[in-house]
Amino acid sequence: MLPTLQVGPYTVIALADGAGPFFSPREEAFPGAGAEQWAAADRFDPGALDADGRWWLQFRAFAIRSDLGVTLVDAGIGPAGSPAAAWAPVPGALPASLAAAGIEPSDVDTVVLTHLHTDHVGWAVVGGEQARPFFPNAAYVLQRAELDAIDAINPQLRSSVIDPLRTTDQLRLLDGDAVLRDGEHAFATPGHTPGHQSVLVESGRERVAVTGDLLVHAIQLLHPELAYVHEADPAQARTSREQVLRERAAGALYLATPHLTEAFIAH
Repeated sequence: MLPTLQVGPYTVIALADGAGPFFSPREEAFPGAGAEQWAAADRFDPGALDADGRWWLQFRAFAIRSDLGVTLVDAGIGPAGSPAAAWAPVPGALPASLAAAGIEPSDVDTVVLTHLHTDHVGWAVVGGEQARPFFPNAAYVLQRAELDAIDAINPQLRSSVIDPLRTTDQLRLLDGDAVLRDGEHAFATPGHTPGHQSVLVESGRERVAVTGDLLVHAIQLLHPELAYVHEADPAQARTSREQVLRERAAGALYLATPHLTEAFIAH
């Protein structure tokens, strides 16, 4: 059974796409972390360390389903030969996870791309030279600041992802926070990339923040001030992380994270 979280009328479903080791030691990824901080993180999320001492990541997308429609947050690592294949486990399993959730690609009406790193856009567009959006009826939602920075992030994604979405008129650009539909909001969380965004689902005092790469390891949950070497702007990323973890904590807040061992964390 897929991990799910019910928030009022919204069902948030964790969709596994893969799992594998990170491409460099975690100590290099978080050079400011000390031994006590690592020990605390390992107690919190022991599954993030494999038998060989490597940082072990989950790769997930999240579906938000209600009577209003289906939103997908991120598009995973993709099929064999996807841009993420240089470092992430492919082929990804997102289509099978969607099927297990009873969701057809045509059911998805909104795809929120938190950012343009390859393990988050892999299933957005498929087909190689015969490129087509994998979700034919969906608006693909991206922050304009992210698109503006595409040449610094990964210029190849312009032709492989952005251009096909523009051809089918499925790309929707946001300038900061925006309502996706009643109870679902995209909000800017820049720093990991210039236009990184997250999604908030709320009903009454219950909230779920689908975080993208706002945090990628439990050590950032326990110590949000720690910088990650693959953040475009570490100071801005820290501010975004702290705002979500501290300022949005009124009432019940759950975090839905792509890379931690557990899909949902009560905060």
